[in-house]
Amino acid sequence: MSEVTIDVDEVTAAERKKIINRLRRAQGQLNAMVNAVEEGANCKSVITQLAAVSKALDRAGFAIISMTMKDCLADPTLEDDPDKPTQEELEKLFMMLA
Repeated sequence: MSEVTIDVDEVTAAERKKIINRLRRAQGQLNAMVNAVEEGANCKSVITQLAAVSKALDRAGFAIISMTMKDCLADPTLEDDPDKPTQEELEKLFMMLA
């Protein structure tokens, strides 16, 4: 399976901003979780933070796959690009997140 890369020139600023915001939110939640563990927080607090981090990362992943599907599959200029992912490859990546 070829590696899927995101060409930032082809991604709209709004889509990129949404993904970055989701990843920053996950980063903040992960930092809060680490702090909670370091401070000996109760299990409920740690698990709640873990669930929030997981959900934020999942959403970012789905947004990236969705954006890649739209850009790669719809762009006729990529028809002859050997690195262009196939629909099957994109589906496999999507399923890795499911």
